[in-house]
Amino acid sequence: MGLHLYDTGTRSLRPFQPLQPGHVSIYLCGATVQSDPHIGHVRSSVNFDILRRWLERSGNSVTYIRNVTDIDDKILAKAAAADTPWWAWALTHERAFSWAYDALNCAPPTYEPRATGHVPEMITLIERLIAAGHAYAADGDVYFDVRTFPGYGQLSRQRLDDMHPAPDSVSAAKRDPRDFALWKSAKPGEPSWPTPWGDGRPGWHLECSAMAGKYCGPTFDIHGGGLDLIFPHHENERAQSVAAGDGFARYWLHNAWVTVGGQKMGKSLGNALLIRVLLQDVRPVELRYYLSAAHYRSMIEYSPEALAEAAAGYRRIESFVAKAAELVGAHGAAGVGVPAKFVSAMDDDLGVPAALAVLHNTVGAGNKALDSSDRSELPAILGQVRAMAAILGFDPLDPCWGEARDEYRPLASALVQDLLQQRAQARRDRDFAAADAIRSRLTGLGVEIEDTADGPRWSLRRDV
Repeated sequence: MGLHLYDTGTRSLRPFQPLQPGHVSIYLCGATVQSDPHIGHVRSSVNFDILRRWLERSGNSVTYIRNVTDIDDKILAKAAAADTPWWAWALTHERAFSWAYDALNCAPPTYEPRATGHVPEMITLIERLIAAGHAYAADGDVYFDVRTFPGYGQLSRQRLDDMHPAPDSVSAAKRDPRDFALWKSAKPGEPSWPTPWGDGRPGWHLECSAMAGKYCGPTFDIHGGGLDLIFPHHENERAQSVAAGDGFARYWLHNAWVTVGGQKMGKSLGNALLIRVLLQDVRPVELRYYLSAAHYRSMIEYSPEALAEAAAGYRRIESFVAKAAELVGAHGAAGVGVPAKFVSAMDDDLGVPAALAVLHNTVGAGNKALDSSDRSELPAILGQVRAMAAILGFDPLDPCWGEARDEYRPLASALVQDLLQQRAQARRDRDFAAADAIRSRLTGLGVEIEDTADGPRWSLRRDV
């Protein structure tokens, strides 16, 4: 079958063929660093991290660009309200996003450009648009003339006459109320850069077109982002880049939202679940699993119960991997592939729910092998489970999931093993009351004991 992706531009599932065989270019709209990240923000990066991993697993090299919008109306407003320099406000929250991406094991992008570092490219793009008759300067601002671009509205499936005025600028100098700002003239107290049209700062849409063109080229494979970006942001990006003569994105992919009570999560609604707060109660790997488990185009309705259920699902995988690795070594069989059904699921528009079903079925087969006297298939099963989990970004044995308390494991192991030996001796002496007392003592310390045919196996409870 090969990889098929749902292209928002054509509203269809299309076979994916990269522009250059064996190499894929992806531009993902990253964070506007106005506040700390919540799980709605980070879902996009988790979903596109899975896409990148699958493309690489399929033999492609990937240029993956995730930008940072570090100049924006909201950043300026919030920084002013906090009496903080705008650049300090942006940098503080950029670091918070970087921490969240790292915590959830999103691989670093190839490049992570900031908007403020690419003003020369933006000025060049404006000059190209003015020369082509698609933009005009007025009172120090520069606007894109939507009437000059016949394809305006195609991405979002809207008719121009049905659109509301562009919300980014209100000016009597506009030729059409729906014209959107490419460049905004300098305002007192705001940062500005010199241009042929006067000092000012870039419009949001212009920033991404300039950065995508610089790092991915005039025509590239995939442009991604959240559903909320289709209009006006991606519509305007497409219009200004194509009007300037670039091919721009060949596929448009959009992930759905995380909702609370049926509403899109957002700071303005007061329903945002911050990553740094959630990770006080759930492990990062479990949150990664939760955000990965739904199809990227499906809404996730958040609830603590749903998160707990996802965490339990991950722990079933983790438990098998730990037991199997103890018996056959962490890597299992060398060079093992992933099941054909997993490949089919992932090739079908990144069908993670179906791929997860294959992963859990394989874990089930592995648990049967653990309980069997014939464990010859266990190395291959462990290899498959780890390979599938790694593609989805939550391999339990990936060193990135190491916890600070792991430095105490050698001491904990020695103490637990001593108590287990005392328990074993008590059982041999048929002093079952003493054996039960030792087990209760270990349980109280957060140690779980599982008696197996190979002897007792212990682990630390994850809630201690």
